[in-house]
Amino acid sequence: MEALRDLPYEDLGFAKLDSHRDLRRGFPEVILCLGKPPERIIEIARRMSESQGLVLATRASPDVHDRLRKALVGKRVTYHEKAAIVSIGDPPKATRGSVLVVTAGTSDIPVAEEAGVTAELMGCSVTRLYDVGVAGVHRILDRQDLLKEAKVIVVVAGMEGALPSVVAGLVKVPVIAVPTSVGYGASFDGLAALLGMMNSCAPGVAVVNIDNGFGAGYLASMMNR
Repeated sequence: MEALRDLPYEDLGFAKLDSHRDLRRGFPEVILCLGKPPERIIEIARRMSESQGLVLATRASPDVHDRLRKALVGKRVTYHEKAAIVSIGDPPKATRGSVLVVTAGTSDIPVAEEAGVTAELMGCSVTRLYDVGVAGVHRILDRQDLLKEAKVIVVVAGMEGALPSVVAGLVKVPVIAVPTSVGYGASFDGLAALLGMMNSCAPGVAVVNIDNGFGAGYLASMMNR
């Protein structure tokens, strides 16, 4: 296994598939669909699915899902619409501790679903708690039972991005903060939330990039191992 860990990749000309990433990282390479022509997404997915039991394609449109479904006959191709994720193959059973995904508002749900579905497809048990932002902080305080049951908490928020600090001040587990581009002009498409989260006065908060639900779900799964 050590000898194989840093060896092959498959050169498709337009892409180099890291076929041993699951040996190094614990999960196979994931396809980001943004900026890729559908025919290249299909070819990458086809080649990866030959050796991997589960392949993920993120930021996938319904059209990409439809093309993958028609091209990969005999494969289980599932579209997780709210998360814009296509999974090819059979998802694993939940064998890792609970991940709680929290949003400040309902506008943050698409990014939260990307995080939640990613964690689920990586074998985590995921619970969702949506629309509990600081504008009505009693809502999150009312569900401290869920906060205390979680092993890792992903908090998704736009506007000023204050909710992760509130949550981190209530729990003893890691909190992953996800800023979203939701908000009015001075939120600068999520920059205000990003800076607010990075300057959290509550310790134990990790921050991912703006709208990066996938990165948050992946990190939550790694913390759960």
